[in-house]
Amino acid sequence: MPPKCIVVGGLNGKLRPFFTKLGKLQPKQNFSFAIILGNLFGDCSAEDEIAEVNALLQGEIEVACPTYFSLGNRPLPPQVVKKIEADDEVCSNLFFLGKRGTLKNMEGIRIAALGGTLGESTGDSKPESNASGKFQPTYSEADARALFGIHKTDILITNQWPKDVRLGSNQKVSGDESSLPAELQCLADVSATLRPRYHFSSSDGAFFEREPFFHMPTEEGAGYQTTRFISLPEFGSRKDAMYAFNLDPTTPPLVSIPPGHTICPWSAAQSRRKNLPSQKESFQRFAPSDVDRDPGFKRRHKQRAPPPGPDQCFFCLANPDISTHLITSIGDHSYVTTAKGPLPSENFFPSLGFPGHMLIIPLEHSPTIDLIFDPETRVSTFTEMQRYRESLNQMLNEQSGGKLGSVTWEVSRSNGIHTHWQFLPMPVEKIRGRLVEAAFQKEASNLDYAKFKTVQDHKKVHEHGMNDYFRLFIWTPRVEGEQKSEGEAQDLWSAAGHKGVYQTQSGEEKITMMPIVPETRFDLQFGRRVMGKLLLLDKRLGWKECTQTEDEETKDAEAFKEAFKKHDFTVEMEE
Repeated sequence: MPPKCIVVGGLNGKLRPFFTKLGKLQPKQNFSFAIILGNLFGDCSAEDEIAEVNALLQGEIEVACPTYFSLGNRPLPPQVVKKIEADDEVCSNLFFLGKRGTLKNMEGIRIAALGGTLGESTGDSKPESNASGKFQPTYSEADARALFGIHKTDILITNQWPKDVRLGSNQKVSGDESSLPAELQCLADVSATLRPRYHFSSSDGAFFEREPFFHMPTEEGAGYQTTRFISLPEFGSRKDAMYAFNLDPTTPPLVSIPPGHTICPWSAAQSRRKNLPSQKESFQRFAPSDVDRDPGFKRRHKQRAPPPGPDQCFFCLANPDISTHLITSIGDHSYVTTAKGPLPSENFFPSLGFPGHMLIIPLEHSPTIDLIFDPETRVSTFTEMQRYRESLNQMLNEQSGGKLGSVTWEVSRSNGIHTHWQFLPMPVEKIRGRLVEAAFQKEASNLDYAKFKTVQDHKKVHEHGMNDYFRLFIWTPRVEGEQKSEGEAQDLWSAAGHKGVYQTQSGEEKITMMPIVPETRFDLQFGRRVMGKLLLLDKRLGWKECTQTEDEETKDAEAFKEAFKKHDFTVEMEE
């Protein structure tokens, strides 16, 4: 049975009530240890408080299991300091972790603490030593940095909150929000570095438990370390002032991300983009890339650096080396670009006069759409990407006279870098003959991948509860004479589906998904390879074999923009 722990909000001098309660719980719960957050002692201004402290020091108040505490907003009472310095404990089973302290207990659980509140900078770059100031409730940024050396911990205790901890969370604070402590960048840095399994803090009159969040692996094959951040109110103020849990320090990191987890909020904070300028300004802002980059480079190395940030990501507009001549449209939450090394050549689809291989890319730097932190941004991004896809389908229908459908594929992996959709025209006879579905299912079977399943409920096409999957949108234009009026097709998914086929504004569509299981080594070029075989383009399966000069890329992009301009809703918005 894993060790059982209990954590309680600040006692603020309520010594006997809490330790009496702990004594009643202990026979049944058998806690391995307890942790007290915030202020253990009150201000000791009243005689009864002083008497309680003395009773504790003299062993008259029993502490039922090993119990650890750090500092809140008050210094420790002088008689407590004297007792700790003499005996290294307050009383039997009650131990001071220090303002900045670490401990590994008998069960192998590692605990790190940074108590007190951040003091004003004194210009001193060194943390305080244990011989000076360790009982005073202020710490420096150097004290916080000093914890980096322990590399990792199971439980982290702080008296204040890490900055941006609520970023990407749907959970609400329960209680008095005015009692929440300051949010500090140095504590975010500590938590991001140590990657604790649990991070506890105190908030006098409020309770907050964030969704668990995961940290990106730093090495190929490493699992996802997860953190739960929980802030507890003062003991006696609310029913949720105590938190009990089991913790097995030998549990390995997760091999996949379960539903309900988010990416580390500090990863998101680093990647939050600034408001983008207008489309014309965006094209002028970045210089064209004169270097071909290989996105598979890092995957071919066992040791992998942390995922690139927006300034190094191939799909982020913040990257100064982004190939802006490929970009054809920029919306509020996503943009469209022609593919580098397109699968078809410019003359493959005569009715188009350009390859038609397009990418729809979110502006948010996120490995999956579901892991975009802000819920409103997440929904708006998906909606706009769908709108782009529908506009591309309308353009295909017009240019080809109803002879071209489309296939859009998405590789969604929580350990990816920047999610995107790839869009490619497909002759309608191949779609209506179900050759597209058959080809993907056959290739998945050959590679021992999971089976494809049709999405039966179009309302759940986004909130599907998976992060790792391969998804297909297979669209074909509506037969002539069945076109809906504008009023009947306001919603992209307005009509009820049958057998997984849904009516769109310009045609009908089938959506099918394949989960990517952790044990499988998934080929990121899976979609391109299947589409290449379907189109008999076996010699163009690798994008490197299809590279073009910058003049050729620019010509194709301009030809696409000319065909797309009447369907590009961003042009309408600018006007």
